[in-house]
Amino acid sequence: MNKKYQVFISSTYDDLKEEREQVIKAVLEMGHIPVGMEMFSAGDEEQWKLIARQIEQTDYYVIIVGHRYGSETEDGISYTEKEYDYASSLGESVQYSVSANFS
Repeated sequence: MNKKYQVFISSTYDDLKEEREQVIKAVLEMGHIPVGMEMFSAGDEEQWKLIARQIEQTDYYVIIVGHRYGSETEDGISYTEKEYDYASSLGESVQYSVSANFS
């Protein structure tokens, strides 16, 4: 039996919906489990605890970067940056994708 990996997908949302869908589809086609903001909102501290727990349980962390910074936390950083910082602090295997569509 092949191991199924959990892949956390991070990005801003409105500007990168298509890119997120493509990554989710690719993860599913490889037989793995995508996890991302579609499962939860990033709006408050309780939600952050859920997000942090998901990042802790993930095997891979994928960040898709576009031209928007995104909604900011009370600390003045975006939720996407907060997710990235947290995954990096855990030593997660971080994969990057940059969207060149700046229209």
